[in-house]
Amino acid sequence: MTTPPPTPTSTPLGSLPPREHLRLGQIETVLDVVIPVYNEEKDLESCVRRLHDHLTRTFPYGFRITIADNASTDDTPRIAARLDDGMDHVTAVRLEQKGRGRALRTVWSLSEAPVLAYMDVDLSTDLNALLPLVAPLISGHSDLAIGSRLSRSARVVRGPKREFISRSYNLILRGSLAARFSDAQCGFKAIRGDVASRLLPLIEDTGWFFDTEMLVLAERAGLRIHEVPVDWVDDPDSTVHLVRTATDDLKGVWRVGRALATGALPLDRLARPFGDDPRDRQLSGVPGGLARQVVGFAVVGALSTLLYLGLYSLCRLGVGPQASNAAALLVSALANTAANRRLTFGVRGRERAVRHQAQGLVVFAIGLALTSGSLAALDTATVSPSHASELTVLVAANLAATVLRFLLFRAWVFPERERRAAEGPEATEARGAEDPQARQAPQDPQDPQDPQDPHDPQDPYDRNDFSRSAR
Repeated sequence: MTTPPPTPTSTPLGSLPPREHLRLGQIETVLDVVIPVYNEEKDLESCVRRLHDHLTRTFPYGFRITIADNASTDDTPRIAARLDDGMDHVTAVRLEQKGRGRALRTVWSLSEAPVLAYMDVDLSTDLNALLPLVAPLISGHSDLAIGSRLSRSARVVRGPKREFISRSYNLILRGSLAARFSDAQCGFKAIRGDVASRLLPLIEDTGWFFDTEMLVLAERAGLRIHEVPVDWVDDPDSTVHLVRTATDDLKGVWRVGRALATGALPLDRLARPFGDDPRDRQLSGVPGGLARQVVGFAVVGALSTLLYLGLYSLCRLGVGPQASNAAALLVSALANTAANRRLTFGVRGRERAVRHQAQGLVVFAIGLALTSGSLAALDTATVSPSHASELTVLVAANLAATVLRFLLFRAWVFPERERRAAEGPEATEARGAEDPQARQAPQDPQDPQDPQDPHDPQDPYDRNDFSRSAR
């Protein structure tokens, strides 16, 4: 009988427990490898036997192979049932609805193994990469791990069509969702069980986009993603419909991008999901987040300057330099304050938004005095200054006001205490700024909102909703 691992300390979504090396001596099944299948009667048995043999020979801990049948209509259910009966450490699950993402979320949500993985049934990825994939999760170094066919040291054999589609899709992810992982579609991934229990409820997709959505949300939440270069050989008999899959993936990119842009996902509260991040440590004399704020302020400032120059040049076609400067500076100042409030200093919501804009206008007045004074000095020095001279003086004046603007924003408009309040108690607890031990405090076991409660009546993946056997 399988002995479940020790129940992890239940914590809010925004303060996951620190990563720790798994206590392997207390866990019988360390790794659960899921193979999602749909009408794979041809390859299923050979895949499972090959994987089982590899794990038996090379994996030093207990494992389980779970066949997740996605409503197959061929002989796949019978083959899965036979493998379940005849092989140790092999389990079959039957779902009555299609969808690789649905299968993974269902099995992973119910698995007691501390490390969860999946791979495609065609075993295109060399199995020698499996142990390097899960080792960082066992050691506590990483939260998720993915196989990458786009790494420089990967060895890949596939046609130009799939190569082009794969690279184009990952470029789209980098450009639209600012993804930093290299290969979203490789069917060779793993995740820690404690991370999956908190991340999976946020994922909406039930099909092929499930992987991408999981990785994007994990990256935005600050989780560490480990990449393993793989040896990969294309399966020419693959049943994946490329056009339909690509269309669904692009729809998913749009949905996730819109949710992130509008703040519909709660990831903005996950400033630091783990308590062992060195960036969480409070050091005397070192302002928190200063480097990130400087970079954000510089980016916003550069965009605001371009907006200002464009508006000034446009207004200059009809009115004088002073009026053009005032109008352009006013509009760009309002946009600058709003952007810095949201992006640089992380203050969200409508609370104090009007006051922040009013304070920003005071900063604007200082900038107006500097730039207007510079224009007046230019007019005094030159009888008829050229348009290029005006722009040069204005750029110099704006650069001189930038440092003062940042200091006023940081110390007066968006002070540290106000940013902490805007982040909420979960982010404060995750940073451990006030009580480093608080992030380890267990929740009330009777709390109906406990994400670890296995008897949650609202759990959409209750064990009774599907059979653990394909019979």
